[in-house]
Amino acid sequence: MADDMAGKTASTPEPVTLTVCLTCRREGADPEGARPGAILHAALAEAGMPEGVALRGVECLSSCKRGCAVALVGGAERWTYVYGDLDPDQHVPEILEGAAAYAATADGVVPWRERPQTFRKQSVARIPPAKFFSEE
Repeated sequence: MADDMAGKTASTPEPVTLTVCLTCRREGADPEGARPGAILHAALAEAGMPEGVALRGVECLSSCKRGCAVALVGGAERWTYVYGDLDPDQHVPEILEGAAAYAATADGVVPWRERPQTFRKQSVARIPPAKFFSEE
């Protein structure tokens, strides 16, 4: 069903939130240094969010083995995605590109070939929209 809607734009899109784990620290990171998750959040804030996307930081996305991690959430109609293994020095442009593509969909499903490489290879989870559960 979700693939049937891929690429369709939302007529009245719900807001999209890019949530960044602020406490993420990759293995080998300096325990006394700034946390890479907080650095990623700051880099995204400085770069500016795409239209229709809000940035939010949280204490933990429970993806510690795959940090830095972010989640794209877009309301009851869209799939939610969690991405990990993100590097604040490398992945900011691709995260912004992926967030913009996600925000342009009605269901959160960006066709595979249109996703940034990072979003193709570093998905941690895909969570069904709330509407799937309300139809039962």
